[in-house]
Amino acid sequence: MKALLSDQPGGPATLRIAELPDPTPGRGELLIRVRACAINFPDVLIIEDKYQLKPPRPFAPGGEVAGEVEAIGEGVEGWAVGDRIIAVPGFGGLVEKIVIPARIAFRLPVERSFEDGAALLLTYATSIHALADRGHLQPGQTLLVLGAAGGVGLAAIELGKAMGARVIAAVSSEEKAQAAREAGADEAVIYPTGPFDRDGQKALSELFKGAVGPAGADVIFDPVGGDYAEPALRSIGWEGRYLVVGFPAGIPKLPLNLTLLKSCDVCGVFWGAFAMRDPAANAAHVEQLFKWWDEGKIAPRISATYPLERAGEAITAIAERRAIGKLVVTLGRS
Repeated sequence: MKALLSDQPGGPATLRIAELPDPTPGRGELLIRVRACAINFPDVLIIEDKYQLKPPRPFAPGGEVAGEVEAIGEGVEGWAVGDRIIAVPGFGGLVEKIVIPARIAFRLPVERSFEDGAALLLTYATSIHALADRGHLQPGQTLLVLGAAGGVGLAAIELGKAMGARVIAAVSSEEKAQAAREAGADEAVIYPTGPFDRDGQKALSELFKGAVGPAGADVIFDPVGGDYAEPALRSIGWEGRYLVVGFPAGIPKLPLNLTLLKSCDVCGVFWGAFAMRDPAANAAHVEQLFKWWDEGKIAPRISATYPLERAGEAITAIAERRAIGKLVVTLGRS
């Protein structure tokens, strides 16, 4: 089988296509014929050894996949050869075949494409966990979403609207603002590109405050970090919840006096650990996602697809924050 491998720490240029023997599923495992693999920001970090997960090399990046069951390991029940699945293995997805634990697999309905299936779980499951479990978002509350045109940002917009919130999207261009509006944002604000000095951060804070209104944001969804974090936190309302989702702009340092003045919470969001620790709660969230998908309240936006040989280009686009929505690598038919 073909695989895109990381042999050494570095950017997408260090990846290489290789031929590997087909894997065999062990006890409790499924062998999946991968048809699509979505690209996410962790793929940028993992090949540079900057992610919390550091697989032994060589390994294939690619954290979420869709495909068909090709073989079933001992002790696995409820699955048959040919069943369509989606899963988030964390890495290893940029291959033609992958072995995964059966416990992380979810069924992909026949009416959904493999590309759409691959683009669902990581962003939407992260966002529903963030908004429901960590942010306790309620109908009528105000949600500010940073980086709102990325995959996880668009998911947060759609889920925020499905949960009855007023959603303010913060983005870096008019093109991205339009994507946020199409996803259902009530308002989109365009912020300048950092880094910012103190005056720049103050101006950005005023921009956020003007967008969310005098009461402040009840929940702030931040998958960006960096110099955007403190200005966003300054726009939070009384007893608001600031959700720490990711750091493509860098890991920020927040002045904790703001949490006292606003009596607000800063909440970490680590969906992968949550899914491992509470699989029943995660499965309930995924069931809700499929329901909202059927009702048309959410729908993964895929802005581009790539063959396996060009998967490095997709990782580069994510690293440079050029992508709107999701980028998906396709393998074989869909």
